[in-house]
Amino acid sequence: MVTKAMDIWICDARLGEPELKPYQLIVEAGEAATVGLALIKIGITQGSEDPVLARKGCFGVFGKRKDWDSPIYPGDRLELYSPLLIDPKTVRRKKANQNQDAKFQAAAAKRKARRL
Repeated sequence: MVTKAMDIWICDARLGEPELKPYQLIVEAGEAATVGLALIKIGITQGSEDPVLARKGCFGVFGKRKDWDSPIYPGDRLELYSPLLIDPKTVRRKKANQNQDAKFQAAAAKRKARRL
């Protein structure tokens, strides 16, 4: 059986300060070198349905979010991200609503000042 060793980096940022560690990924003949395979071999997860990595986008390569089946190459930095505390979409929506409210209040004050 032919095996191939790939040197990759693991950056674990799930618990505070990111830790960067080298890892040698052993790929057996017939296996594709994917992000999911690396996560299994490292021992972080048991499979794609594992609740540890059930949420979407909790890992990536060089700052780009990747899927479970995305290929991984020698020298890549596999990053594990911490869960988001606040949904960015909700924050943007709230900020846009506040800006809209401020515009309406400014226009109302301007109309009121003209009447006086």
